[in-house]
Amino acid sequence: MNTTSSYLPHATPAGNSRRALVLGGGGSTGNAWLIGVLAGLADAGLDVTNAHMVIGTSAGSTAAAQIAGSTPAELYAAVLDAPLPQRPRPAGTPARGGPVPNHLERTGRIIAASTDASDMRRRMGAAALDLAADYDGSERWRATVAARLPRQEWPDHELLITAVDASTGEPAVFHRNSGIDLVDAVAASCSSASAYRIGDNSYIDGGYRRNENADLAAGYGLVLVLSPFGGRTRMPLEWGMQLAAQVEELRAGGSRVEVIGPDSDAEHMFGPNAMDLSLRPAAAQAGHNQGKALAGRLTEFWQ
Repeated sequence: MNTTSSYLPHATPAGNSRRALVLGGGGSTGNAWLIGVLAGLADAGLDVTNAHMVIGTSAGSTAAAQIAGSTPAELYAAVLDAPLPQRPRPAGTPARGGPVPNHLERTGRIIAASTDASDMRRRMGAAALDLAADYDGSERWRATVAARLPRQEWPDHELLITAVDASTGEPAVFHRNSGIDLVDAVAASCSSASAYRIGDNSYIDGGYRRNENADLAAGYGLVLVLSPFGGRTRMPLEWGMQLAAQVEELRAGGSRVEVIGPDSDAEHMFGPNAMDLSLRPAAAQAGHNQGKALAGRLTEFWQ
């Protein structure tokens, strides 16, 4: 199975007009915000889903797969029309498998004990495999993810879905030639707690590579990054995982880069509250307003 850790970005000349859309991780509210931004841009006359390549990580992988099978307007309406849960999910609880109390505290301890990014990924993978040994919710999680996707086939345009091999800690980048289903790729990318099994391999959240993974757009002339976490990172800055480092790498290679993050008055809906399903409509609306407001400035950049 050619998963990808061997994936190499296209070597296209600096200044070219090939466009890449990067959809970063951010939990359930992050997914809603991403959809809202895309719908707001489209409502204002700018369709960025026509990118030559889309990169999706965690919640962004779900959005990337969703826009391959439905329009942003349809997805946005679905978020607003969805029935609200009776009780919000406790802050910091991952969306898959059984509940994992104090998820942020647990992963925070792993980050603090790690010497570098590679060590952190290995430790996160080992912890996720331990959880899966107690309860492997891969089949149930796959069904949940499948229900969220309007189309379950890989699209014709280039789509990259990120994950991390739980056994080795090595990054993985899935694409249509990887030999796995799109549903499995998205399920792996969103697996923030327990490891997700695909055949003989298990994977964890692509955000443990980098939360946005915008560096995979190297070689593209225009790169638009939507980051629900606004470029923030829980990792030490010296590890170079933050969005600012990714953007610097892209610009050094000749790419023009634009970044959109949530407005300050919407930031409370992300981070510890990212899995609160009751906040999804508000997050989508905040994204929609931003998209409409930014469309004029981004139109010249994108086209």
